[in-house]
Amino acid sequence: MKTIETYCHKKILVLGLAKSGVTAAALLHKLGAFVTVNDMKPLSENPAAQGLLEQGIKVICGSHPIELLEEGFELIVKNPGIPYHNPMIEGAIEKGIPVITEVELAYQISEAPFIAITGTNGKTTTTTLVHEMLNAGHKNPLIAGNIGTVASGVAQEATEENTIVIELSSFQLMGIEQFRPKIAILTNLYDAHLDYHGTRKEYFAAKANITKNQTETDYFIVNSNQNEVMEIARNSKASIIPFSVKRQLDSGAYAYDGWLWFNGEQVIKIDDIVLPGNHNLENILSAMAAAKLSGVTNEAIREVLTTFSGVKHRLQFIGEVQGRKVYNDSKATNILATVNALAAFKQPVVLLAGGLDRGNEFDELIPYLENVKTLITFGQTSEKIQKAGRKAGIKTITQADNVGKAVPVAFELSEPGDVILLSPACASWDQYKTFEVRGDIFVEAVNKLK
Repeated sequence: MKTIETYCHKKILVLGLAKSGVTAAALLHKLGAFVTVNDMKPLSENPAAQGLLEQGIKVICGSHPIELLEEGFELIVKNPGIPYHNPMIEGAIEKGIPVITEVELAYQISEAPFIAITGTNGKTTTTTLVHEMLNAGHKNPLIAGNIGTVASGVAQEATEENTIVIELSSFQLMGIEQFRPKIAILTNLYDAHLDYHGTRKEYFAAKANITKNQTETDYFIVNSNQNEVMEIARNSKASIIPFSVKRQLDSGAYAYDGWLWFNGEQVIKIDDIVLPGNHNLENILSAMAAAKLSGVTNEAIREVLTTFSGVKHRLQFIGEVQGRKVYNDSKATNILATVNALAAFKQPVVLLAGGLDRGNEFDELIPYLENVKTLITFGQTSEKIQKAGRKAGIKTITQADNVGKAVPVAFELSEPGDVILLSPACASWDQYKTFEVRGDIFVEAVNKLK
């Protein structure tokens, strides 16, 4: 960790706790700042705030009092989930107080270079693949960011011998100033988080921040099949490394003639890759490019791609049970994610789907149900998804009370050679606290049948 003097004796407000806020507050305190923490949760119900109080950090809990901004703060470090239209943030900007996220702090203190990954879909899988490939290549990677480990905590432990592989959301990227990854990846761009950003343009602009500080000595790995991504690439100063699943490229990473290639060199046969799906090929290509640029051998990359079965709850291969291949895609909380999952399979599919009703119909799913032989639905959207299934001509459609009860039905209505796929196309909150809980219940029910 670099011992920087930037924040010594400066008044800094950490707005919103969770893991990132707690870590940032403790770090700034260590760096000599006069830290105040402000969190909505009352102190009596807030063990994280109580812990910071014990360290000698000023804590204000239970509300976000706007008058706090009159106390002469020189910087605000905000929780990424707090939107910029929050009165406290609007007030700070009006007063000219800089607002950052803790990712910026991580960069400023880190001795290790960063490989940063963002995009609408595929961030977690790509981040995990990059980490696994660098690990197989003995490059001492550390993993951080939106994937679950706080960047400024990881950066405190990192040395020059490490590389920090970090997943970044648009929320985090809006709060950077100097952050400059040696390698950046932009997987893809689709409309998302418009309730936070307001417009598609603002959302895309937030994603583009990943490359805003890069120079010609850095690398920007981009999806060459998307015009919006390439527009961002054209405005970048970094060396552009394109990837494509659709065509052979003069340079970069691409799929062609049954192989994955990098700069004209064959790396691995597509048939040897365990992780299914065309969308995952894009994730693999971008991760492979980052690994090659980091000096990882083809052998190490092949080792990962012939064994990596997916991130938990993201088209995760559970195993072959009674001749059926079983996949947990509980993270598929929207129609597009389920479309991508279905496109990964050519064999007959038994699809388990359903969940929270957000008011939409499921007609967009119909063209992609061609290989679905049996549809089992559950949750609030059960009837809506069945309606789409009937329009698609699926012969066997039934309903279960929940995911756990759907599993034995799926085995009963399938045969060896089929795929059993949980890909709900809906959020979980009608029946389960999180998509992770839903996926765990699915896996547990499958394991009981092994």
